Amino acid sequence: MHTNLLVFIILAPLVGAILNAGLYFYSIKKRKLSQNIFAWIGTVTPFIAFLFTLTIFLEMYSSGTTVSQNLFTWLKVDELTIEMKLLGDNLSIFMSMFVTFVGWLIHIYAVGYMNKDEGFGKFFAYFNLFLASMLILVLADNPIILFIGWEGVGVCSYLLIKFYYDNPENVMAGNKAFIVNRVGDFGFILGVITLFFAIGQGNLSFDSIEANLGNASTELLVLSGILLFVGAMGKSAQIPLYTWLPDAMAGPTPISALIHAATMVTAGIYMVARFHFLYTGIEEIGTFIAYIGAFSALLAAIIATRQQDIKKILAYSTMSQLGYMFIGVGLGFYSSGLFHVFTHAFFKAMLFMGAGGMIMALHHEQNIFKMAQHRVQLPIISFCMLVGVIAISGIPPFSGFFSKDAILAAAFQEGEYLIWLIGMGTAFLTAFYMFRMYFILFVAPNKKIAQYTYSPKTVTLPMLVLSIGAILAGFLNFPAIFGGEARVDLWLAQLNSEKIHMSHVTEYILMIASIAVAAAGIYAAYKKYAKYDVYQPESEEGLIANKFYVDEAYDKIFVQTAKKLSVFIDKVLDMKIIDGFIMGVCNEFINVGQKVSTSQNSNVRFYATFMLIGMSCIFIYLYITLGL
Repeated sequence: MHTNLLVFIILAPLVGAILNAGLYFYSIKKRKLSQNIFAWIGTVTPFIAFLFTLTIFLEMYSSGTTVSQNLFTWLKVDELTIEMKLLGDNLSIFMSMFVTFVGWLIHIYAVGYMNKDEGFGKFFAYFNLFLASMLILVLADNPIILFIGWEGVGVCSYLLIKFYYDNPENVMAGNKAFIVNRVGDFGFILGVITLFFAIGQGNLSFDSIEANLGNASTELLVLSGILLFVGAMGKSAQIPLYTWLPDAMAGPTPISALIHAATMVTAGIYMVARFHFLYTGIEEIGTFIAYIGAFSALLAAIIATRQQDIKKILAYSTMSQLGYMFIGVGLGFYSSGLFHVFTHAFFKAMLFMGAGGMIMALHHEQNIFKMAQHRVQLPIISFCMLVGVIAISGIPPFSGFFSKDAILAAAFQEGEYLIWLIGMGTAFLTAFYMFRMYFILFVAPNKKIAQYTYSPKTVTLPMLVLSIGAILAGFLNFPAIFGGEARVDLWLAQLNSEKIHMSHVTEYILMIASIAVAAAGIYAAYKKYAKYDVYQPESEEGLIANKFYVDEAYDKIFVQTAKKLSVFIDKVLDMKIIDGFIMGVCNEFINVGQKVSTSQNSNVRFYATFMLIGMSCIFIYLYITLGL
């Protein structure tokens, strides 16, 4: 079924970005405008996108069909045809629903957080463009259009991470995110090119690729699947391309919320799910994806247990939860992995908003021990943060329990017991480090009298809405074992190559074990940090506190090696070898020219002598050869 509404999902925030950018430049050159103008444009346009998405969802739900919209033919060269076409199937509309809704709430939150900032209009221009880029990625009908959105979110993340570019550290963080993601993006584009040659025909729509997979060689499909996943590693911050994500916290907190909840990092999960037909046929790569996810989840959880920056704790928790999502999609349980993307968007956006609210109240302090030393009363933020840490810890009936438990059950059912054990260990660590953060911030004894700090409604209201989602969203996929209909699984049924089919007894045992592990993590955090002396912060030295020195190793292996190579190319290869050879040849020509130039001295007698010598040589030649 065709509809002309799909493009408006993208156009709404895109128009918002263009308007805000234009008005921002006008306010700089001509007359300063009220920030309310930028705020209204910046928040209304994402909501319009959500309304269009909701309309299409309801139409699809009632008719049971998918929608598409062919805008124009972008490129046609020989057999290669690239259509600027949008696809609204169950997967893309599912993603668009919470991307636009959660993105809209984050835009509202940003109004309060960025209040009176000099770059308010510019910020919302970037913010709207970020959302539009993510929607291009999600609604694309072919991987080329998807790659446009893929690069769009990368550029916007760079612009927003280094938003306060007067600080060199922010610029370095933005550069790091941009460069590391370029490594992944190079793998992605090589994967698309490989896939193009593998299927042997020029229509690159996802439906066409799926239909022609039977014509492709297994070797090329395996290579394409690996290269595409390299792109997902970069975008979704998995081993080894994860080091950019903690540093990305340099940007304003609304950026962090948008990157971690509704855009950017979820793109890798979505891309793997979009190519489900490719990965279903090559199970070895799926297993590889699941193990990368498992070890990424564990590594990030271990590192988070010793971090002191509140935003970096949440950043590593995102990397860890993304690992769970990759376990789900890697094992073929796409709906389970995507459902965790959905629930995670609610409680992670809320946690970042809560962190931002506290950072605002404490004059941009981010160290949790120092924040606890200057504790302020923020009842709404405290409540929402508690909801968030319970949800991410996987305690029922909060949403995180249902989505994460389904992934762990999938690993157990598929016989991937190592992945299951890693997932359970990560669940313990997740509960431990999240409640460590909560107990230090809100429970540990404090010598100073707490003071109430006002939080604007644009900060607290979005958090309250998201808290409802963090509590209740899990019931949208309420498992059959409890009499539920698992609506998300049904909506995304065409993606799944596997289903949970274990006995109810086994499911109950696994759920109890999952809850017990999470409860043990909470108890361990309570025993250590509920009465912790916040004036004696933990040491920032050690292997875990320094993130296993991975950044230092990357700097030594890649950055310093690249610097030495560039010096060698510049000083030796370029200046001494290439320039030396060229300049040497030039100097010889100059020397010869200088010697020859001595004969050009404007002396008539000198010229006459040479003429006499020349004529004599001619006469001698003629005498010898002709016998004259």
